[in-house]
Amino acid sequence: MRLLACGDRALLAEFATQGGVLGALAAWQDAPPGVLELVPAARTVLVRVDPGVLGLGHLEHWLTTTPRAEAALPVGAEVTIPVRYDGEDLATVAQAWACSPDEVVDRHSASEWVCAFVGFAPGFPYLVPADGAAALPPVARRSTSRTTVPTGAVALAAEYCGIYPRSSPGGWQLIGTTDAVLWDAARADPALVTPGTRVRFARVVP
Repeated sequence: MRLLACGDRALLAEFATQGGVLGALAAWQDAPPGVLELVPAARTVLVRVDPGVLGLGHLEHWLTTTPRAEAALPVGAEVTIPVRYDGEDLATVAQAWACSPDEVVDRHSASEWVCAFVGFAPGFPYLVPADGAAALPPVARRSTSRTTVPTGAVALAAEYCGIYPRSSPGGWQLIGTTDAVLWDAARADPALVTPGTRVRFARVVP
């Protein structure tokens, strides 16, 4: 683990693996007073504190001395998301994978995905294949980001699949769209997909 300062109110912990992130999250749940928030990402955990209660020196000591071990993603609920495979970048992904657009659809919809973490925007899930041995080829981001990606866009970048919960700029390769509501602040559980949720995509034929 490597610790990096983020201003005077946070430390960023970097890990070599996602298992390291998950293990740290589990170990740090019983946090001392002054720790305000743990924000996980692919290989990092941002730890925010109230500096009037807990200084960064004490935070560093707690983070480095708390025992932790690698952990696996929790097994969560299963969600099926209907998709119209009409994304503008479907042909680009097909070219990168050296296959046809139909085969991209088949391979994407045949995979079981699991949410590794949520970020970028409220309810935006970063999905990875549930079976790491069956991972799809990584996909490069677009060389130029779009200024607007529509709500419900299903997209690929690196080893991740994501779903835009609202319209926003974005540089992922778009392969489809869904009407599923990823984020609704009025729901008891605003996020449709949370870390550990298993996701399957069902092709919608127009």
